[in-house]
Amino acid sequence: MTPMVDLKAQYQTLKAEIEEGLAQALTSSQFILGPNVKAFEEEAAAYLGVTHGVGVASGTDALHLALVAAGIGEGDEVITTPFTFIATAEAICYVGARPVFVDIDEKTFNIDVEQVEAAITPATRAVLPVHLFGQAADMAALEGIAAKHGLLIIEDCAQSFGAEIAGRKTGSLGFAGCFSFFPSKNLGGYGDGGLITISSDPVARHLRGLRDHGSWQRYHHSELGFNSRLDELQAVILRIKLKYIDQYNAERRRIAQRYSTALAELPDCIPPYEDRGRTHVYHQYTLLSPQRDKIQAALAAKEIASAIYYPIPLHRQAVFQKAYGDITLPVSERVANQCLSLPVFPELSDLQVDRIIEVIRSILLGK
Repeated sequence: MTPMVDLKAQYQTLKAEIEEGLAQALTSSQFILGPNVKAFEEEAAAYLGVTHGVGVASGTDALHLALVAAGIGEGDEVITTPFTFIATAEAICYVGARPVFVDIDEKTFNIDVEQVEAAITPATRAVLPVHLFGQAADMAALEGIAAKHGLLIIEDCAQSFGAEIAGRKTGSLGFAGCFSFFPSKNLGGYGDGGLITISSDPVARHLRGLRDHGSWQRYHHSELGFNSRLDELQAVILRIKLKYIDQYNAERRRIAQRYSTALAELPDCIPPYEDRGRTHVYHQYTLLSPQRDKIQAALAAKEIASAIYYPIPLHRQAVFQKAYGDITLPVSERVANQCLSLPVFPELSDLQVDRIIEVIRSILLGK
């Protein structure tokens, strides 16, 4: 069986470090906002090139609290993509704002910047791009639009830890960056966790109180906040994995290149596009094919996992049908019907990759 991600294999290589770190944390018994959370926040911020990291309970909470800290609320609009996990739009709705969906670029699957400016209204307060599958959105263009119209940019970096554009890492390019440490992410914990990156001292302080019940001094609450703190034991694991993130991402990129080289000349197959000047970290390796379902069935027959991210764009989800049922976003809809993600993780062997390629070749070449 070839899984989408093999967390057991990764754990075996890190087992001694992780067990030692967890034992030390358990012995100290400092479980809430302890020294490992503080150290991880500092280490991650330094790696990402920002002043502050604020650990929270999940990637969804990172988005939610960043929007709260940005002052976005009832009656505001936030422009975003429909081709993403629902958490991106959920967080906008949580603060009472309205997601405004615009279509995606057909090559990168990221938000189509040419459509962003046309969607701006007097109610628009922010743009929330998603660095989908590990490739940065066109931040230079978005920064220009945001500056022109006085908008904030809040980055959804759930899938892009370590990705770069023009030498700058995602999470350092907007008002705030929002990361997820769900176990399958490039940098993943052993449960939920998230991080907000910020370079404003006052906003970082605000976020640290927001995540802790609106408290900046124990038992003093000057604002309604949230219970959203990164767990100390997760921080132990994340600190260890952070040391290897460049190695992990480099291996993902190597595997992706192996796939792309072999698949590029096949009919009915479009490998992922990597935009020039960007470092794609391949959280997912996602191809397009009108024969997607046949490929997936053939892989499953050989006990090879694959996945469809995402089969239903957000504007077509049942929860949003009343508000968005009358809009059509053709690129998102076409991509959703043809996309297929293949296994890509650092521990994936060349033999496994070649076996996956051979199955796909057999379907597309009719052999």
